[in-house]
Amino acid sequence: MWLVLAGFGGGLSGSVAGLASLISYPALLAVGLPPIAANVSNTVALVFSSVGSVWGSRPELSGQRARGERLGAIAIGGGITGGVLLLALPSNWFVLVVPWLIGMASLSILIRRNPARAATAPSHEPTWALGVGVFLVAIYGGYFGAAAGVLLVALLMLSTAEPLARNIALKNLLLGLANAVAALAFAVFGPVHWSVVVPLAIGFLVGGRLGPLVVRRAPAGALRALIACAGLGLAVHLGLDAYGR
Repeated sequence: MWLVLAGFGGGLSGSVAGLASLISYPALLAVGLPPIAANVSNTVALVFSSVGSVWGSRPELSGQRARGERLGAIAIGGGITGGVLLLALPSNWFVLVVPWLIGMASLSILIRRNPARAATAPSHEPTWALGVGVFLVAIYGGYFGAAAGVLLVALLMLSTAEPLARNIALKNLLLGLANAVAALAFAVFGPVHWSVVVPLAIGFLVGGRLGPLVVRRAPAGALRALIACAGLGLAVHLGLDAYGR
């Protein structure tokens, strides 16, 4: 029941703000899993959060098929790379840089685009810079994952003319694809604890499905501030852990 509730909270916060692991990862550590096993088990369960989020985000994803297909292929490649890196490299490889990445991304979400610039931004064709950014975020998502959604929302907000709700929906799709391929690799080669994946996945599915309803009804400005504040809080927490050792 504890993991179902943690999954629900993680799925809801992940669908809205991209911070699912902020709740689910500590919950897995609390039930006794070591860090690597908790990380890979969390990634496998997160697939169900993405299923719920994409399911609930169908109205916001309407008209984004071309961008989703192009960036989705890039996200899959990044997810595979991140999964391989997690299995091959020490678990603290990104520890020192991650707080800065999350902090800068959180602040950038507060930046409002110039309306004239936004009007001239391409609607469907992703730029090469956006493609590279999605690939790098997907690597990070498959490798470590904390606040990967915040990074991706910030990237999409700075690179597209779409409103916040549509970028959150696209974020859910792209990270879902990256997580899915990383989860497949973990299921075959990683120390997945299926006894915790199942209850966590149930909560993720329900919470992820409800998240788009919150995004659809919440004021964009307040939601933007909430995501930024949550991301900054996580950046400070991770920074204290990394540099306080």
